[in-house]
Amino acid sequence: MRTILFILQKEFLQIFRNRAMLPLIFVMPFVQLVILSNAATFDMKNVRLYVIDLDHSAESRRLVSEYTASGYFRTVGVSHSEKQGLESISNGAAHGFLQIPNGFGRDIATTGVAKVQLVIDAVDGYAAGLIQSYTADIISSYGEDIALEIGRFPDTSRQGIRVSSAYWYNPELDYRTFMVPGILVLLVTLIGFFLSGMNVVREKELGTIEQLNVTPIRKYQFIAGKLLPFLVIGLGELALGLTLGRVLYGTPILGSLLLVFGVATVYLVAVLGLGLLISTVTDTQQQAMFISWFFMVIFMLMSGLFTPIDSMPGWAQKLTLFNPIAYFIAIIRQVLLKGSGFADIQQPFWSLCAFASIMLTLAVFRYRKTTG
Repeated sequence: MRTILFILQKEFLQIFRNRAMLPLIFVMPFVQLVILSNAATFDMKNVRLYVIDLDHSAESRRLVSEYTASGYFRTVGVSHSEKQGLESISNGAAHGFLQIPNGFGRDIATTGVAKVQLVIDAVDGYAAGLIQSYTADIISSYGEDIALEIGRFPDTSRQGIRVSSAYWYNPELDYRTFMVPGILVLLVTLIGFFLSGMNVVREKELGTIEQLNVTPIRKYQFIAGKLLPFLVIGLGELALGLTLGRVLYGTPILGSLLLVFGVATVYLVAVLGLGLLISTVTDTQQQAMFISWFFMVIFMLMSGLFTPIDSMPGWAQKLTLFNPIAYFIAIIRQVLLKGSGFADIQQPFWSLCAFASIMLTLAVFRYRKTTG
């Protein structure tokens, strides 16, 4: 134990003396948290809408105002020409155009039913789907208001189905509530994975690894001494990130923080073990960086951070079984946003434990106290 404490003292001194490493640890993660939490969103704001109003009635003006008041749309032009609407899409000035036919207001007043046309630029299929979804919500809300005004609903003589929606865990449908926990996992991973991945190879490049190899330090003591400093730093980063997420974005913390940090400890051991394993099989920091980045990109894109795992092909879903980031993102979202307990997250937790055990074992056995 005393040997490990001496190694820890040496590692912390090296970390805090390295001026290039300090900004990576204490500045970069929080800048990324602030930027990514606002930029990494699948919501669309300020959708550019061209309006072709052929009716010029109070009802048509009201429909247009419903679009602009929603916060998702802004009008970029109004005319009577469908050709101009198509040109606005072709030259990128608008995401789509809304055409309100002549007689729209009359149809609403007489029958309560009217038609409008929405043409959407579908080069980006996901964006087009969002615009269509926003439009459906606006039209639905508009139609209910009109029906109430003209006295057609509620009508006890008519049969119908009414749907009432309740949004649990994220009632405001704020995408940052969903993204911030995942981004915290990403930032903790960046710190642990990259820094631990370059740790041993830095010793090789400086030549200090030879001095350690001639000492009676055992392999498990060496790996423990290399791992624990970044484990402490990673947990500290997580605590600071949770605080910022709560203060800046109101991220809910419904579950046990003790459970979050307990799982985070296992997760960091897994990630640090993988990073140390990479550092034992490479000879330069450049090699370690490339290999770490290769794994990091795959883990991140297949983690469920940006796209649901259930939407991936079957073979890709099977690959996520070997992705520790996917497990921790699922766990931290469940605990923070749903208030889940250990019984709810034990399956991914034990998977993380297995991954951590394998990585640490490989790192210890791969490290050799000889060179060449």
